[in-house]
Amino acid sequence: MTASPFHAHHKNLAALAADDRRRALAPRAGTDFASNDYLALAGSYALNEALAAGVARGLPAGSGGSRLLRGNHEEHEALEAHAARHYGSEAALFFPTGFAANAALFATLPQRGDLVVHDELIHASAHDGMKLGRAGRVDARHNDAQAFDDIIARWRRGGGSGTPWIAVESLYSMEGDRAPLADLAAVAGRHDAVLVVDEAHATGVYGPAGQGLAHDLAPCDNLITLHTCGKALGCEGALLCGPAIVRDFIVNRGRPFIFSTAPSPLMASLVRQALEIVANEPERSARLHGLVRHAEMRLAALGLPASGSQIIPVVIGDNARTMRIAAALQAAGFDVRGIRPPTVPHGTARLRIAITLNVGEREVDAMTGALAAAMADA
Repeated sequence: MTASPFHAHHKNLAALAADDRRRALAPRAGTDFASNDYLALAGSYALNEALAAGVARGLPAGSGGSRLLRGNHEEHEALEAHAARHYGSEAALFFPTGFAANAALFATLPQRGDLVVHDELIHASAHDGMKLGRAGRVDARHNDAQAFDDIIARWRRGGGSGTPWIAVESLYSMEGDRAPLADLAAVAGRHDAVLVVDEAHATGVYGPAGQGLAHDLAPCDNLITLHTCGKALGCEGALLCGPAIVRDFIVNRGRPFIFSTAPSPLMASLVRQALEIVANEPERSARLHGLVRHAEMRLAALGLPASGSQIIPVVIGDNARTMRIAAALQAAGFDVRGIRPPTVPHGTARLRIAITLNVGEREVDAMTGALAAAMADA
């Protein structure tokens, strides 16, 4: 063989490296300003104790099969019933990851002749699901409810007769800003549309009992919410919440659900415990919000704008400079990561600073001091 069968792959990676966009895995190190463990539950005593209790009860680590075979465990059912009550929905369905839940949703629910109108910054998992689906799709300007309204109205005038689907995140993972959910719900109501809200970064942090930013909209027969369990809840998996028909249809038609091994029953039990912890300990989110305000004050002194959430983007623009600043912060002992295209739009490479309860005000002060020095030197 004269040429490697992976020649194209080598060439692609070389192009990424030339543009300062090649990624590599690195072990965790330094003070946490990078994770999504917003309430510091992932390594908490409370969840470790719940895990030990589940093991002591004999809960299996593995499910042994898909939910439609022998993989359906009473802990899955208990979690889904609990989640439906917690989030105010008619039903819930547990997935192994948020990516799997989003992919299954958009690949399965919108039908041929429907139209999915999604925010231009929506997560990659939604894009992958839409590519697998039968419906048309079009993006709308970020957080612009009128743009969604105009697109659907234009589609109707052009003969569109199916169901419109409005797809957004309640809190955007790289911008840290919130969707105008009330306005989008009004658009959905005017056009008989389904509103799909990915609450991944709001779950556990916002709303009463950590119900998320869409809690005021529920219960509603045209609302679907997705609640990731691997961020503020400190576990793994995701809960898709909405009308019972959504659960039933995905169980019958959702290939990513039907043909996947069920999540661990032990993890299902742990997620249920995490929901109870968040509901019973609102002081966790209150402390986080206070810490976010402190961080915003420190960053404002550097001339950096606030996002209004625990996700604070510091947009640098240039890929190489972004990574130099991130490297300087990491060398100083702070785990801050650089985010480059295509995760964010071209020309908007940034530092993504995540504020979590794994740090306190002293760590925030030290990190912002190191950030000021790194930006001056880069």
